[in-house]
Amino acid sequence: MEEQYSLCCYSEIRPDQIGLGFHIEHIENKSQKPERTFDYDNLAASALDSETDLHAFKGRASEVFGGHALGKSDSVDIKRFVSCHQPDCSRFFAYLSDGRIVPADRLSAEDEDRALYTIGSLNLNSPFLQNLRQQWWDELQELFDAHINQEMSLHHLASIDLVPRGKQLSPFFSLTRNFFGEIAEDVLKHDFDELN
Repeated sequence: MEEQYSLCCYSEIRPDQIGLGFHIEHIENKSQKPERTFDYDNLAASALDSETDLHAFKGRASEVFGGHALGKSDSVDIKRFVSCHQPDCSRFFAYLSDGRIVPADRLSAEDEDRALYTIGSLNLNSPFLQNLRQQWWDELQELFDAHINQEMSLHHLASIDLVPRGKQLSPFFSLTRNFFGEIAEDVLKHDFDELN
């Protein structure tokens, strides 16, 4: 959790802020590669505690996401799957104001396929996640507009959600980075180079 700044490895929600838990996720499924079951490089913290949270989604299987999504519980094509441990994984995805995650612009055909495959396998556009991301985007937009109107610093605004407080980040780090664009890159370069 500390290594991930309290964010889910796939959705980037902060489960602790919305009453959900975590489980230990095997990036490459145990059933596919049993020898990687205890390989630290194959583990991550993913939202939705197996014992309690899945009951909250009972009857709403289409909203289950991340490591418990139907597409991830089946065997995944690890050559197509964009791993959260891949250093440049964020380059595959972009975020829209309606809360959807899509393949980033200017990807090769192969990388676009990988992005689409990963989004689908993890159900990253589940209605639950899409709604949370849209709310986050709307909040950022409202604050951004207020800062423009009152001639306040956009760099300071961006740093609120891009720079960790202690060992925790605000939810949706990548969406926030996407939203602020060059401002975000400047903030990260100057204030928190570890996340670059």
